[in-house]
Amino acid sequence: MAPDGTLHGVAARGTLMGNRGGRLHDPASGRLGRARWTSRRWIACVLCFNHRQRNVMGVGYTELFFLDEVTALCAGHRPCFECRRADARAFQAAWQETCGLERPPGADAMDSALHAQRAVSATTSLPVTALNDILRTCPDGTMVRAKSGFFAKRNGGLIAWDFAGYRPAPELDAATPVEVLTPAAVIGVLSAGYPLGWHQSAD
Repeated sequence: MAPDGTLHGVAARGTLMGNRGGRLHDPASGRLGRARWTSRRWIACVLCFNHRQRNVMGVGYTELFFLDEVTALCAGHRPCFECRRADARAFQAAWQETCGLERPPGADAMDSALHAQRAVSATTSLPVTALNDILRTCPDGTMVRAKSGFFAKRNGGLIAWDFAGYRPAPELDAATPVEVLTPAAVIGVLSAGYPLGWHQSAD
């Protein structure tokens, strides 16, 4: 999974798994169909849970893999309430705080809001702004797309994203226009202090 939510077949292994509500592939051939989701419920899960074993690209839902949580959240997925309950509760609490809600939001409410903001399903154009604005106002974990690729804000600067990990970013002018990929709702959650999980290469 790329940060913009597009699906790719690569050799690199991710640190999280997820799905988009159902099967997107033909189990006989293992090939993806035209659909890129079957519901608004896009989740990100751990790779190992309760010793379960899955036949990847089998008869069940289509397994999707992410470099890390930064990538998963950027693509519009959220923590699973079953295998990542503590993370899901923290995400829910941060959402409640940033939106000023009296009660924690339910999964359906969060999924509906996210679906309208996800890069591959957004109902409006993604925001475009100057790189300097991202570095000045957005929390770490915010991801953007520029002509030279995908970048994540980390420790006040940028690192370049790749399926295999992060690397130092090339020099970019502060006025460089960038497309903000991380959904606004997720940026709010990160701003509220959600403890984001990074791939080890980010350090």
